Amino acid sequence: MTKTVYPLFCPVAMAADLLEPRWTMLLLCEMWNGSSRFNELSRGLPGMSPGLLSKRLKEMEAKGLVERRVGAAGQHAEYLTTDIADELQPIIVALGVWAHRNIDTEVSLGCLDARMLMWNIRRKINLTELPIGKCVIQFTLNNAPDVQANYWLVIKPGLQTDLCYIDPGHNVDLFVISDLRSLASAWMGHSSFEHEIANEGITLIGHSGMARTLTKWLIRSKFADAAGGAKPQANARLSA
Repeated sequence: MTKTVYPLFCPVAMAADLLEPRWTMLLLCEMWNGSSRFNELSRGLPGMSPGLLSKRLKEMEAKGLVERRVGAAGQHAEYLTTDIADELQPIIVALGVWAHRNIDTEVSLGCLDARMLMWNIRRKINLTELPIGKCVIQFTLNNAPDVQANYWLVIKPGLQTDLCYIDPGHNVDLFVISDLRSLASAWMGHSSFEHEIANEGITLIGHSGMARTLTKWLIRSKFADAAGGAKPQANARLSA
């Protein structure tokens, strides 16, 4: 049998060879959104084992997509995208818009990861629209038939919103109780928060001002408007 040779002289084939290994593009997206340390990258991609993450980072560094910087003694190494990787950002944003517009909703919502969803939602809290500055929001996500998980967003003025997997012990200002699918659907733009709340897929309990203004301070995915023909922005930051 004749061995098929992959045509690496073709620029498209060369690009595919660079980006095809699983998780490569998602790792780039996570870095573009500010994660630079190993533990941050691991939290942003909970489906990726530490061993695979370490392997992929080394491969990306060898290919010139990532630069590893070692800080002062006692500080963790940082992984930063290179200039050639940053040239890919608008291309990958456009790829995400294309997929969101053309891939069936049932396929998109058929393989959800609650931790990854919450990690991305954490980035999308508009602090200027919250009716109170310091607050805690508890998300209780039900994933049929019997899996339930709790997450806490701890919000303090001037600090990055923190995502906790264990109860931080603070008073909760707003409880968001939802089916995982309902929250993902509303946030990704397959449906709307108004629709999911009206159909009891999402329930809000607690601070009335926070509940009333949910759609102002909880910003949807940048791909939420893709089905309506939204054009990707060249300088857009890619946060799912």
